[in-house]
Amino acid sequence: MIHKKKSHRRLSKAYRRRRRIVYRNRAVLVLCMALLVWTCVWGIRRKVSDGGANQAVIAQTSVDWRGAPAINVQLLTPNQYSRPQKKLHAVKGIVIHYTANPGTTAQANHNYFEGLKDGSGVYASSHFIVGLDGEVVQNIPTTEEAYASNSRNDDTISIETCHQDESGSYNEKTYASMVQLTGWLCVRYHLDTEDVIRHYDITGKICPKYFVDHEDAWKQFKRDVSDKIKEIKTEQRG
Repeated sequence: MIHKKKSHRRLSKAYRRRRRIVYRNRAVLVLCMALLVWTCVWGIRRKVSDGGANQAVIAQTSVDWRGAPAINVQLLTPNQYSRPQKKLHAVKGIVIHYTANPGTTAQANHNYFEGLKDGSGVYASSHFIVGLDGEVVQNIPTTEEAYASNSRNDDTISIETCHQDESGSYNEKTYASMVQLTGWLCVRYHLDTEDVIRHYDITGKICPKYFVDHEDAWKQFKRDVSDKIKEIKTEQRG
């Protein structure tokens, strides 16, 4: 009897050891499966997140960049408040805006749009921002809508412009980049200066302030854009 009990205990120990090995193997398998699932989900989310940037690159592979200003592409994180990723139906116009934040840079305004994703309840963005040093930042692919121009969001590209003071007037560097960017976009999308409008022309909002307060300056801007269009077309034909 004593011998049988010892044998029984040995069998029990062996059985328990095998069970522990089975449980450990199962735990490792479950952990591996969980890691695989997490990796797949992360990869899909990354692909979705980067999709806009990839689409922007694909959409622009055949673009003639001659005549374009240097563009710092910093696409906003997809979110419901500033980059909803709605498809732009067509490009029938270019809308000029101003930041209404005197002295702020293009980067600061880009960061503001980016920060809206955190749920402030404010809906706002623009495709481009022209800064105080003439720098150009792109926030939204030109294949997507920006929350900028109200009823014309679905068929226009928006340009936000930085200004030094409350008057809304532009320094030489900002103005030159505004003209160059607007002219190049007109050439790219087969538009003319009649398709270049102010936010004011859509909603009556005093935006861009200087071009609303000074109609002559607005007309001169459009003449300068017209000259730039001719210059870029000549360069691209060359």
